[in-house]
Amino acid sequence: MNTPPLGDVTEWLQRLDDGAAGASNHLFERLYGELHRIARSHMSREMPAHTLSATALTHEAWFRMAEQTRTRWNNRAHFLSVASTMMRRILVNHAMAKRAEKREMQLVSLSLTDAHEVSDTPSVDVIAVHEAVLAFEAIDPRAAKVVELRFFGGLENEEIAEALGTSLATVKRDWAVARAWLRRELGAAPLP
Repeated sequence: MNTPPLGDVTEWLQRLDDGAAGASNHLFERLYGELHRIARSHMSREMPAHTLSATALTHEAWFRMAEQTRTRWNNRAHFLSVASTMMRRILVNHAMAKRAEKREMQLVSLSLTDAHEVSDTPSVDVIAVHEAVLAFEAIDPRAAKVVELRFFGGLENEEIAEALGTSLATVKRDWAVARAWLRRELGAAPLP
């Protein structure tokens, strides 16, 4: 079997689908920078004291995606799109586990200094945005995917257009509609 050129991610993704030895390690090395950039974007909406780092999120998403045996990767953009979705799910699951943990915690008295440190909250409630995006997905699946890739994944409009196989104008239009809908649903929650 011929080895594809080092720069051709799409061919390496196909080799990964075929179970070729070494394809997984090679792809991880080739895509790590982009995966880490997406993870940093996801983490930028989290509290500074979050227990996951962008690196840990990148690795967790990679491990979960490596377990995907039925997915046929179309190209680099498709892979990165799914990676962003995976990262979002990891963070939502993490936030839900933390909320459940808080409900079961014992009450402790705090000093004013301690209370100030605990009061730092994220600017956007990831779970609320996630639930709103799920509701919006029932109305407009493509625009909901644009929100996911832009808001959660930090992809640029051009990258989103490539990942979804649509035009740049369509992505911009979907983003404007989705932002308006989500602002109405979430109140005054800031969406860039």
